[in-house]
Amino acid sequence: MGELRRIGVFCGSSTGTDPTHVAAASELGALLAAEGIGLVYGGGAVGLMGAVADACLAAGGEVIGVIPTGLFSKEVGHTGLTSLLEVATMHERKARMYELADAFAALPGGLGTLEELAEVLTWNQLGIHRRPLALVDVAGHFTGLLAWLDRAVADGFVRPEHRRSILSVADVAAVVPALRAADLPALHKWLDLDET
Repeated sequence: MGELRRIGVFCGSSTGTDPTHVAAASELGALLAAEGIGLVYGGGAVGLMGAVADACLAAGGEVIGVIPTGLFSKEVGHTGLTSLLEVATMHERKARMYELADAFAALPGGLGTLEELAEVLTWNQLGIHRRPLALVDVAGHFTGLLAWLDRAVADGFVRPEHRRSILSVADVAAVVPALRAADLPALHKWLDLDET
């Protein structure tokens, strides 16, 4: 992995029910600032999104939010960021985040978080981009998803090398080292198949 200038973080716009989730979001925001790595995220001021942004800002870090205009009021768009970019659609939000971030981390979240991390992984699989993603398995939040991925490999729907490219860390302190050490192979779902 090359230089990590910015990490995109996917996470819930809710705090969830487990206080360790909020603590992990705050820890990650502070860690990014301490490492001199900018944060790119969904632009909200509430939930885990707000916690990661506030902690990064409080520690002197760069925080770039990307939010669709229609969600600005619903997600209580954060007005104290280094930069808040408003886009027209959710698709544009993800595309802009991919342009700005060198790697990604996923904290606990719901369907939006799942959709975002799935797109990064799919784009890696198809060779559209090569951005490592680390799932931060706070309190076992992603354990079921990781088990499903293993089952998808066993059932022949995911190639083992694609599964190995999905990083999982148990705690926030391991996020940056895991992403820095990531060595994503140039994998393309169809183009790399050996037809001989």
